[in-house]
Amino acid sequence: QVQLVESGGGSVQAGGSLRLSCVASPKKYSANCMGWFRQAPGKEREGVAGFNSGGGSTYYADSVKGRFTFSQDNAKNTLYLQMDSLEPEDTAMYYCAAGPGGSYYSPCLSSYDYDTWGQGTQVTVSS
Repeated sequence: QVQLVESGGGSVQAGGSLRLSCVASPKKYSANCMGWFRQAPGKEREGVAGFNSGGGSTYYADSVKGRFTFSQDNAKNTLYLQMDSLEPEDTAMYYCAAGPGGSYYSPCLSSYDYDTWGQGTQVTVSS
């Protein structure tokens, strides 16, 4: 059973940056979709960045395009989410996820693409 463990959350002021990490253990899950989601209080879980390994493409939610960057280090079994120009609206619990996904062209931004989730790391952005 693969486990995903996030870290790197915290509190920052608007305009600041954070880098989230997600380590897969004991080995990297062979997943078509790898991604990051967030959920703010009272709101639905939102996919912010998704990587489709079949197609080799990364997709972003419109709300974070140009500010967030997804990356991965296969040697370390680690996913990253670099978050720049943070806004108070980015305040949420952030989760990494892995799963079989859908088609070759799936943007991997739907929770239905995933079957394995981390426990989450809190990001708070103050104005």
